[in-house]
Amino acid sequence: MGLLAGAAALGVVRNPGHAELSKAPPAQDPAEYHSFRARFISGGRAIDTANGNTSHTEGQGWALLMAEAHDDQPTFDRLLAWTARELRRPQDKLHAWRWMPNRPIPVEDHNNAADGDIFIAWALLRAARRWQRPELAERAQAICADLERLCVREMDGRTLLLPAAFGFEQRDHLVVNPSYYVFPAFVDFAALRGPGSPWMRLHRDGLLLMREARFGRWGLPADWVRLPRSGARVAPAPGWVPRFSYDAVRVPLYLAWAGLGMEPAARAAAAFFTQPGTPAWTEFQGDKLAPYAVNSGQRAVALLAASPGQVTALPSVSEAQDYYSAALTLLTRMAANERLPLLT
Repeated sequence: MGLLAGAAALGVVRNPGHAELSKAPPAQDPAEYHSFRARFISGGRAIDTANGNTSHTEGQGWALLMAEAHDDQPTFDRLLAWTARELRRPQDKLHAWRWMPNRPIPVEDHNNAADGDIFIAWALLRAARRWQRPELAERAQAICADLERLCVREMDGRTLLLPAAFGFEQRDHLVVNPSYYVFPAFVDFAALRGPGSPWMRLHRDGLLLMREARFGRWGLPADWVRLPRSGARVAPAPGWVPRFSYDAVRVPLYLAWAGLGMEPAARAAAAFFTQPGTPAWTEFQGDKLAPYAVNSGQRAVALLAASPGQVTALPSVSEAQDYYSAALTLLTRMAANERLPLLT
């Protein structure tokens, strides 16, 4: 069975033309992007203003994707050069996950973050076709190959994405982060890497995981999930507060971006965010709610999740108090503009 036929049989490809990588996505709103760039991108790095002005591969990957989507090739090249110079790991094509300013050694931990590398590779692949730069697709190929080798695992018939190259495989279980499953990127990677690659299996099994790993009163994904090797039921991972919060809020974003806004995890998020006061998170033990409301970035995701069709009146980047809220806002605007048609 071919890639697209197999994917269609699984109900995961909403638009076959997307997987063909035939053209660049549509143009975006330049004012929102320029606002983000002016506040949070400097000297080739995206600055996390709420965490000591650090930079990390999540931010670099997102900023690269934003620059590509808004046809800003000079900023893209500066971001890419800084990322390669400061974060590339010498032993493979992946990247150290965090860079800290004002430290004798800015990179103290050379482990990667799978979602950051996914976004870097996806931005490279999209930029290759937008600007007709095949060397960027070659770099995306190399990152995908090392992600497959170091961060993809088979367990009990599942294809799983590890959050990093090491630290999340235990003797009796694996730990995964549902928000690292970037479903629209997986479809592009499958087309890039061919039918022998694991990306459509990750897409398929990732959707199954999102359907299974739902907790609490509202049936929401957890920020971190434990998958026993014994085949027992998945559960929120020990060592992290069992919440749907700032990580897992990206699950409905990526589902909607891939045209999967009717998936149970996305619909559950939409229902949760209708609670009075629109709480920022819920803790599954006792169904406790945050004593404060969502930020503007979470509110943008909530609006996207609530409207599988057309979305209007999304927040502006200018409303965001920090990098993460602004990034969620702009990514949501991009997803609303680019997302694949819903399967009807």
